[in-house]
Amino acid sequence: MPGREDLFRKAMSAGHSAAWDQNWEKAAEYYRKALEEFPDDPKALASLGLALYELQKYEDALKAYQRAAQVTPADPIPLEKVAQLAERTGNLQLAIQAALQAAELYIKEQNPDKAIENWLRVTTLDPDHVAAHSRLALVHERLNRPQQAATEYLAVASLLQRAGQPDRAAEIIGRALRLVPNSPEAKQAQVLLKNGQLLPKPMRPKGGTGPLRMAQVKQIEARTRPTESGLDPIAEARQKALTRLAEVLFDLSDESSESTLSKRGLQAIVRGTGPLSLQRGELTQIVLHLGEAIDAQTRNNEEQAAQELEKALELGFREPALYFNLGVLRAKGARLESALRYLQHAVKHIDYALGARLLMGQIYARMERLSDAVAEYLEALRLADTMVVAPEQADAIGQLYEPLIESMRQSESLDQQTQLIKNIEQLLLRSNWRAQILQAREQLPKPSEGAPPMPLAEVLAQAQSSQVIEAIGKVHQLARSGRLRSAMDEAFHSLKYAPTYLPLHTLIGDLLIQEGRIADAIAKFTVVAQAYSVRGESNQAINLLRRIVEVAPMDLAARTRLIEHLANRGQVDEAIGEYLDLADIYYRLAELDMARKTYTTALRLAQQGGANRAWSVKLLQRMADIDMQRLDWRQALRVYEQIRTLEPEDLTVRKNLIELNLRLNQPAQAAAELESLVAHLESSGKRGQALAFLEELVNENPSQPVLRRFLAEEYRQAGRVAEAVAQLDEMGDLLLDAGDTAGAIQAIEAIIALNPPNVQDYVSVLAKLKGS
Repeated sequence: MPGREDLFRKAMSAGHSAAWDQNWEKAAEYYRKALEEFPDDPKALASLGLALYELQKYEDALKAYQRAAQVTPADPIPLEKVAQLAERTGNLQLAIQAALQAAELYIKEQNPDKAIENWLRVTTLDPDHVAAHSRLALVHERLNRPQQAATEYLAVASLLQRAGQPDRAAEIIGRALRLVPNSPEAKQAQVLLKNGQLLPKPMRPKGGTGPLRMAQVKQIEARTRPTESGLDPIAEARQKALTRLAEVLFDLSDESSESTLSKRGLQAIVRGTGPLSLQRGELTQIVLHLGEAIDAQTRNNEEQAAQELEKALELGFREPALYFNLGVLRAKGARLESALRYLQHAVKHIDYALGARLLMGQIYARMERLSDAVAEYLEALRLADTMVVAPEQADAIGQLYEPLIESMRQSESLDQQTQLIKNIEQLLLRSNWRAQILQAREQLPKPSEGAPPMPLAEVLAQAQSSQVIEAIGKVHQLARSGRLRSAMDEAFHSLKYAPTYLPLHTLIGDLLIQEGRIADAIAKFTVVAQAYSVRGESNQAINLLRRIVEVAPMDLAARTRLIEHLANRGQVDEAIGEYLDLADIYYRLAELDMARKTYTTALRLAQQGGANRAWSVKLLQRMADIDMQRLDWRQALRVYEQIRTLEPEDLTVRKNLIELNLRLNQPAQAAAELESLVAHLESSGKRGQALAFLEELVNENPSQPVLRRFLAEEYRQAGRVAEAVAQLDEMGDLLLDAGDTAGAIQAIEAIIALNPPNVQDYVSVLAKLKGS
């Protein structure tokens, strides 16, 4: 029902007056009253957004501008405001998406400068965004701005090269050279590409890391302050899965030919281990199927969505989010076995484990396999229970679920199994399930001192598991008193109550270690870890494999399985840490080849798994150290070039690159590296660091004329003419000693150009050199 025009105008007028007086609280109040009459008025929404922004209520302002963008989809201004506010609040994905849409609308309005401003916002937030760089290049070219266009084309070429498309990168570099034929950057890029070296990555502009820091703060807050999501575990996991799939598509780029490019995050989930394993046609099809699947799900066409996801899977797309999404979709139909197969993959990832367990329980119940159903429901309860307790209690509580699960699996009472399933569903399949679990735990009796905490399932199941729990307590008591043989006997005796209770087998392994029977303990832990892995309990398998590598650091099979489990659970940082430990062992054993091979494998995981860039830098540093020890200077040079690309301000790396080029008798490359460094320092406002850096280089490499030339130039720019003359004088002597008369003449001419007090002496020397 339309509102009253007179009340709307009165409220808007009052709001504008309050805004003019900088009374933003009153302004917001009046604009809200105006919106009560006409909720979708774009001017009122925009005015409210501005008032809320001035009040620093950024989240609310963002919502107002988002609504304004919805009601005026052809207006770029609300979208531009959405991008700015999303950037301010750390929602980088929304900021990028809104800026891209705003830019396209500005192009339609023939306002290229505003479009460029928004694309630059995108490249600031995501320097690897191919689509934004491509659009910037095209628009600059059409506006007859060849230098800017060439710069953007070089950025596109770099990203194409890293995506495994060197031929396309060469084509783009050629386009840049046609625009600026004498561009040194384009020529250098062409040489690097031909030599198989990585092109410099597009750099984030100075000051562009603020939104990234805000996003990190948001993530930390989310981790340290768990809150209700408003969804039950299945819906929550599905939302995460859909978001993840959308992120993959978004990362590849929007509405351009570059949308099929492979980025490092995608490399880890498409079959193969490197760019060469990805065929462009296959990747194009994967992106197409994912986009169609997400679109179909938004239209509630779930059968088509499932078919599209299965096509992506057939092409080699490997991602827990896809498996979970497929499990959800197939569980709604008749293909229950397929749903189970997909969910068994998804259950290994921490984001989807709880939702997958509940779904598998529902499926088994529909198939009238109650024993399997109750086991999955209890596994889900175990996960939920361990999520809400203190971290130091989680493992202990998790282990106490083992006898309960085994007891209920073996139970012949269908009524008991059915009731337990119902109890768990009532507890978990609700939006406030975390609060409900916490409330239920408060009702449990407090454990006695030294006793393990009680699992929540004890109340829900009332299973005959107390004998096993009591037996374990007795084993611990005997072991603490030093009666290891009696403890072992009691542990074996307890197996008759629950022969498949894995924590009891783990306890036997602990006793074997205390008895000094390390090999037997490792064998026991290996079998138990394998059992946990088969059951999809990766976390427990990881804990046991960690135990194995602690007592047997050179057990490569155990460490390899540990790394696989960590990577499958998305714990890439921990997996890389294990690779580092293994490489360190090889290094201490002087097996440098194996150490370097291990670092290389870890680097591939870091690049494919989207790990923190610091890992790549650390691993490359270790590889370069080994290359230097083996005197493989050319290989070390290639590694340091990669580090320089990742950390352009690391002066130690720059120094190593320059010195390696000089050792390899490549003074031109050393000079190019120095020029690149000085230009970088100047562009970042740190030109002053160049002088101290060059002085150190010259002191350590006094016989290199090229270094003295650069130092002389820095002295000249600093107004220290006498020191510049001294460096050029030394440089001339070095060149004469090397038989380079022409170079010596250039050095003398440079001195004369500085007009030192004894300039005539140098004029005489120059005449003699030219005469000879």
